[in-house]
Amino acid sequence: MPSKGTPRDVFFYLLLAGTLYFSVFNLILLLFQFVNVLFPDPVDRYSDYGSVIRWTMAAIIIVFPVHVWIARMLRREIAAEPARGDIRIRRWMLYLTLFLAALVIIGDLVALVFRFLEGEAALNFYLKVLAVLVVAGATFWYYRNSLRWEPARFSAWGARFGIGASVLVAAIVVAGFFVGGNPFRQRLIRFDDQKLSDLQMIQEQIRMYWNQEGKLPTSLAEMQGGLSGYVPPVDPETGAAYGYRPTGGMNFELCADFNLSSEEIAKYRQGYRYTDDPRWNHPAGEYCFDRELDPERDAYPDKFRPVPLP
Repeated sequence: MPSKGTPRDVFFYLLLAGTLYFSVFNLILLLFQFVNVLFPDPVDRYSDYGSVIRWTMAAIIIVFPVHVWIARMLRREIAAEPARGDIRIRRWMLYLTLFLAALVIIGDLVALVFRFLEGEAALNFYLKVLAVLVVAGATFWYYRNSLRWEPARFSAWGARFGIGASVLVAAIVVAGFFVGGNPFRQRLIRFDDQKLSDLQMIQEQIRMYWNQEGKLPTSLAEMQGGLSGYVPPVDPETGAAYGYRPTGGMNFELCADFNLSSEEIAKYRQGYRYTDDPRWNHPAGEYCFDRELDPERDAYPDKFRPVPLP
């Protein structure tokens, strides 16, 4: 009669199953994003696939090695003591894994067919179906054989399968750095996003100042303080103040030093950018935006206009 197993066995087999499910889910999701990036669909051009790629990569980098380590340890225990291959918790987890792998295949295929019927590109649909069948199908096949084969045979074959799967997963993760972006470039993009956001906030603050004072500020420091306690932001990368200069009348310039051009950022993010307003497009390097306040567009209605304190 098979042994029920010890609490230690329950812990490790539950952890083995949990890390497997999490790894398979994120690996399929990562392959989906590869398809979205390498074969872009024009109707999805505003989706930030890079962010999803980086999240799934992070999940796989942490969770999958844990799964490999536990699987290797349990295989060695079975090889040394074949009777451990028949403990109940192991067989329960293997059957549960087969059940969930079948659900993943069925559920993902239903979702993909729905997306296809909703108008997703045919090539994207076929490639995503292939990704589901390969990843979930390989998982189903592997654990089905683990139930059919003798423990000693499974231990030796499973070790070779585990090495091959680890190499393949590692190659996919490495490819993610090229498709989804390396962290150093992403850091530069985040700096540029923040700079653009700061300039937009400064522009709005200048508009508010003009509505209250009836003139443009001579410098950003002139807007500091007051009832709102406004403090002009500085460049998050260098700590230097942003450039500002009145250029006559109601015109002014706002300047910042960007790491990448708007086109590079949009291309790097597969079409997604911080803002779609072409007035905020910029090249790499120091760049100044020309702005002009329009009395008809930028003036507050009288009932909303701040009243200067005496």
